[in-house]
Amino acid sequence: MWLRLTALAVFAVVPALRAQERPPISPLTLDQAIARVAQAHPDLRLIDGRAAVLSAQREGASLRPPLTLGATLENAAGSGAYRAFDQAELTVTLAGVLERSGKLDARRTLAQANIDALAPQREITRLDLLAETARRYLAITAAVHERQIALLDIEQRQRTVTAAQRRFTAGASPESVVLTAQAALAEAELDRDRATQAEQSARQQLAALWNGRSPAEGEVSGDPLALPALEDFAQLGQLLERTPEVAQLAGEARIREAQLRIAQSETRADLAWQVGARALRGEGGNDVALVAGVSLPLGASRRAQPDIRAAQAELALSTVEQEALAVRLHATLAGAYGDYTTARLESTRLAQDVLPRLAKAEQAADRAWRAGAISYMEWAMLQDQRVQMRRRQLQAALGAQTALIELQRLVGQPLVAATGTAPLSDATP
Repeated sequence: MWLRLTALAVFAVVPALRAQERPPISPLTLDQAIARVAQAHPDLRLIDGRAAVLSAQREGASLRPPLTLGATLENAAGSGAYRAFDQAELTVTLAGVLERSGKLDARRTLAQANIDALAPQREITRLDLLAETARRYLAITAAVHERQIALLDIEQRQRTVTAAQRRFTAGASPESVVLTAQAALAEAELDRDRATQAEQSARQQLAALWNGRSPAEGEVSGDPLALPALEDFAQLGQLLERTPEVAQLAGEARIREAQLRIAQSETRADLAWQVGARALRGEGGNDVALVAGVSLPLGASRRAQPDIRAAQAELALSTVEQEALAVRLHATLAGAYGDYTTARLESTRLAQDVLPRLAKAEQAADRAWRAGAISYMEWAMLQDQRVQMRRRQLQAALGAQTALIELQRLVGQPLVAATGTAPLSDATP
């Protein structure tokens, strides 16, 4: 018996000692999460690897057409007088292609345009990762505040259960009131546990962005209820002109211009040349003669016209695509801006006008119910309304934060910085 008690004591003490030895977990800020994602996410490394491929292609595009060394044996291994090698003629030539119309420069320009187009692509990918990281980080803070609301609800439900038991003991209330209050307390505890599970899931999803196998640890910072005012919509619209999406389309336009230049350069055919020496066998001995040749393909201009028209049509589409992108970005900006301002207004009005009055009403209902002036259902409904208004405020704030993340992703830069935090209470901030 004493051995069993000793073993139980050891098993109870060892985890406590290990917990004391475990170093404290440092807070997890959004900047730290973004830095880890930027360092570990493979999408950015894929673009960097693509840059190495395009750099090698640029080196290949800068090469001139190769020289060709050839040898031709004629009048050998035939019949009659040509059966032997006495009449054989050996010709050694060096041939090449003389490019015209700036084909080399056009290839270099196209290769460089492809490399330059990677910069906005990388920036778009980076902004998408930043926005996704911010959304997943926001999900953690949302779960934390959901649990805080549940804890506040549990606290008031516990007071209700205690008061109901006292009234039931005194014979002033039926047992159903106690059971109903206990059921409401259990529901609040369920909300707390659900918020805890949601936080773990959100932490696991955040860690997945940097290929983490365990949930992200550390206390998160920031308050989703802190909603600063934005700049004027017209000023935000001007920022759209410098977004990576616009730069990406401009890069594609330069690529199409380079492709058009290459197509136009094909209107002038390349000049093929060759020079060499031919060994001749004659009566006077072995002689050597110079051999030279030039060839020029015909009809190059006619054959190049379809490619030129196609390249011109592709280039003309760039203007239409830029206009379509501008309309799409402006519409998205307007939608996100409207969502933010509307949600911010709702959250602010709930915090300033609704929740303080509900808090006072709940306190008055508490006193009235203890005095027997109102029923339990009236008090319980008021408590439910307070909790629902808190959650409505949180959901409005989360909607505003999501819209703010989208706005920052669109313009490619932070718009505002929170200078304060709104309290998670019924008091007016």
